[in-house]
Amino acid sequence: MEKSGEMVVLPVLMEQNYRACTIPYRFPSDNPKKTTPTELSWINLFANSIPSFRNRAESDDSVADAPAKAEKFVQRYTEILEDLKKDPESHGGPPDCILLCQLREQVLREVGFRDIFKKVKDEENAKAISLFNDVVHLNDAIEDESKRIENLIRGIFAGNIFDLGSAQLAELFAKDGMSFQASCQNLVPRPWVIDDLDNFMSKWAQKSWRKAVIFADNSGADIILGILPFARELLRHGVQVVLAANDLPSINDITYTELIEVLAKLKDEDGKLLGVDTSNLFIANSGNDLPVIDLTSVSQELSYLASDADLVILEGMGRGIETNLYAQFKCESLKIAMVKHQEVAEFLGGRLYDCVIKFNQYSA
Repeated sequence: MEKSGEMVVLPVLMEQNYRACTIPYRFPSDNPKKTTPTELSWINLFANSIPSFRNRAESDDSVADAPAKAEKFVQRYTEILEDLKKDPESHGGPPDCILLCQLREQVLREVGFRDIFKKVKDEENAKAISLFNDVVHLNDAIEDESKRIENLIRGIFAGNIFDLGSAQLAELFAKDGMSFQASCQNLVPRPWVIDDLDNFMSKWAQKSWRKAVIFADNSGADIILGILPFARELLRHGVQVVLAANDLPSINDITYTELIEVLAKLKDEDGKLLGVDTSNLFIANSGNDLPVIDLTSVSQELSYLASDADLVILEGMGRGIETNLYAQFKCESLKIAMVKHQEVAEFLGGRLYDCVIKFNQYSA
């Protein structure tokens, strides 16, 4: 279960002032022994997700005595969160979104679970694979390039709704499932809470990128109907694309090995993705094992592939908003995600299920 190899800094990251936490949980003037209101709010958010994690764990038929182990997880993780409420410096604190995620994954693994979302990920990947051709053909049929790119961006937002780390969405998903096309049509109207779409489209029109690194997020519609059609469009325009996925399972995020399997099912016998050559498509193991990411700690493989990137795309609320919204790069960057926690919406001054597309140009 341990990560293999030494972790390194993403070479295109500007390290000065970088911290993998967008929302300030505490300030230097805060009492180190007292939990801040923001810390308390986020501890409660993670506590509210425990029932959905318990349900997934109990039904994990790959683990012997899953219900008993699920109960152990609930007790242990609840105790840790209560400890952090009393003493923010316990368990390696003070807490932020990375630590709270790390502790949850650590407890799941300690009690014997490896991938409690495996079944739902496989089901959603199969569903999305069956829809891939239709989604791509609909995009390809849009002759106006700017309208086609905007449609692809909207597809990324729609796919990003499939997030079982959000307690509300997990409950909704368990009841109804989700329709990709309906999600595309029902996005909150523009202007979005952070809306650099027009700037991004202007830059796209210049056709200046040579290599893009995309940090993928969730399985199912997110990666297959959102990110892959967008990556395919980049490939059509001669851009090399590196898709970076997690090393180990975490919530319903796509892993490196799962992404390789998905692409094998989508490519034809010539290795093409609906007519588009994939020789410039690379799949990288990011070395990460969380739904958030610290870009000072990525795999050497990803570091090598990203060293000459001129566009970095961080997709999803965990990577694109909660940990890296303000990250600066030695190249252009795009942060794109749907807002799925009320706490994030309030911090940004937006709405729940609002959209974020933040584009930063780079000048040396």
